[in-house]
Amino acid sequence: MRFRIIWTGKTRDARLRGLIEDYAGRLSHFVRCEVTELRELGRADKSGIDKETKRISDALRPGSFTVLLDPDGTEWTSQQLAAQVRSWEGNGIKEVAFVIGGPNGLADDFKSRADKRWSLSRLTLTHEMARVLLFEQLYRAYTIIHGLPYQK
Repeated sequence: MRFRIIWTGKTRDARLRGLIEDYAGRLSHFVRCEVTELRELGRADKSGIDKETKRISDALRPGSFTVLLDPDGTEWTSQQLAAQVRSWEGNGIKEVAFVIGGPNGLADDFKSRADKRWSLSRLTLTHEMARVLLFEQLYRAYTIIHGLPYQK
């Protein structure tokens, strides 16, 4: 299985970029992981949201299981995420694509097409912080699956 993380815009904060790289390196011991970083359009109107949504849709590979990070999605505990990962592996899913949309959001039709909608927290997070948290939780899920010690 492979994880593909798709987001718009660069991670500008070097400290957060460093954390992402650290967790991506740790995660690579368990699963192939690839980041697709799309240029942020920056337009908050409907046409900007539609264009950004299309670019994200175009970046998805056919057959990918799509998990949209969405404040209105379902919250999972770390144990539940580990169970999801085990389920994806057990069902022979080749690629899970995690999508973090831009600050203006994504079109509603894209949201309804996602296989899962996952909320990292009821708190409002910056997109850069959400990226770090995503990688950390994916790494934590694999430490749970493999029974490895990791801080609690």
